[in-house]
Amino acid sequence: MERYVRLRWLGLVFISIAVSLIIVDSTIVNVAIPAIVEDLGITSTEVQWVQESYTLVFASLLLVFGSLADRFGRRRVMLIGVVVFALSSVFAALSPDGGMLILARLAQGVGGAMILPTTLSIINATFRGRERGIAFAVWGSTIGGMAAVGPLLGGWLTTAYSWRWAFGINIPLGIIIVIGVLLTVAESRSDRISRVDVVGAALSIVAMGSLVFGLIEGRTYGWWLIDTRPQIGDWVWPWELSPIPLLFAVAVIAVIGFIVWGRHRERAGKSTLLALRLFSISSFRNGNIAAAVVSLGEFGIILALPLWLQFVLGFEAVQTGLLLLALAGGSFLASGVAGASSGKIAPVWVVRVGLIAEIVGVAGVGFMIGPDASWGPLIPFLFVYGLGVGLATAQLTGVVLAEVPVADSGAASGTQSTSRQIGAALGVAVLGTVLFTSTAGILATSLDERGVPAAQRDQIVSAVVDSAGAAISGLEANAATADAAEDAKAAFSEGTRYAAWTAAGFLALGLLATVSLGSATVRARPEEAEV
Repeated sequence: MERYVRLRWLGLVFISIAVSLIIVDSTIVNVAIPAIVEDLGITSTEVQWVQESYTLVFASLLLVFGSLADRFGRRRVMLIGVVVFALSSVFAALSPDGGMLILARLAQGVGGAMILPTTLSIINATFRGRERGIAFAVWGSTIGGMAAVGPLLGGWLTTAYSWRWAFGINIPLGIIIVIGVLLTVAESRSDRISRVDVVGAALSIVAMGSLVFGLIEGRTYGWWLIDTRPQIGDWVWPWELSPIPLLFAVAVIAVIGFIVWGRHRERAGKSTLLALRLFSISSFRNGNIAAAVVSLGEFGIILALPLWLQFVLGFEAVQTGLLLLALAGGSFLASGVAGASSGKIAPVWVVRVGLIAEIVGVAGVGFMIGPDASWGPLIPFLFVYGLGVGLATAQLTGVVLAEVPVADSGAASGTQSTSRQIGAALGVAVLGTVLFTSTAGILATSLDERGVPAAQRDQIVSAVVDSAGAAISGLEANAATADAAEDAKAAFSEGTRYAAWTAAGFLALGLLATVSLGSATVRARPEEAEV
């Protein structure tokens, strides 16, 4: 054990690489999506599901694996997750169609859900005092930095080789993580051994699944009355009411049931999937609310921006990655600032400064977006946005977990990771809906003004939206539809602009949510004196 204490900072490197495995994969997919659309011919709904199938499972299972890690060993669960993630990446790379790719992404979500909460709980159990703040800063800044390095790596692999290699990169990373963690990270688990809350797990999965599915498919099936009737085999949806409001009702009922069931188990002295008692800790409760809202704004825009850059401005994947590298610069700079400020500046103020920077950055990007935009003015706003992501992500984690007992670190980190992933899932779903719905409405109006017949108008709108913008180049190449291509570029740009401003709005709500966190520096508990 003494050897592991000496190697804890080296162990943090491999833990950070494990986090990078998840983040890089997510952001690589964002840049590779246009190539996947053209290669596999997937629709815009499938584009969202390539993202959401991963995020949905990820968010649904974080609490489950956070609890299992406390029981069976945090390092063990993390390593199993790395193996699952790497193997499912092989299937993703070999996918012959959109359906297989979505299934592979589901499996990746399982592996990712095993990795993320365990990295946090390992840090929480390994470091104390000021060292813990620095460790959280490194962990959080890794997320911000890798969110930008991922597009660069994915763009290079997609352009130079194939989008399939963007998934293959996870294999060598997985091997490095497994070897490094085994050598440098000690096993840890909770002293409280209890049975897993199976009912709570089922309710949490139903709640997340219903909510995210409804948000993604609402524009397809209709938000209230039916537009397109779902069909399973020979069975066709028979009612005029869309299934979407029913799914939202199921999500609400499942959330209520989850809370009621959890309180019942706590009163009976049994373990719960979500440690509801921890919500009596104000920093934990309010920090989770802020984390969810902030993630909703942070991650949603990453879906829209690469599509706009490549299908409207004509960037190659590697060019998109290079442009988004400005995010990495900001995030890596934030790493040094966050680490240096640990114990000197109240973490909540670092979070607030980070959120302000994010709002300025993403709103500025929105103002710069247009069909004839140039890349130069985007760079400073992306840099500011990355700086904000690095600051807010690093310190918000420390605020959320600062007063949580070490014995509950797995459950607590699983909870705060779930809050982030719920926000990320809702962000992709909501901003994806804003992007594609706005694009469809604006394009239809523009074509109507040109006097395009209704049937042809609907065909063009469907082609652009269903292809997530990939059809624009085909319209542009045909002299008969060149004018429609210009309208499509303008509409897609407006949709992306609205998505960016919507993200800025959610980040502003996140900033308001930090008011409830107070302003004092979070002090270490007596048992966490610096060692």
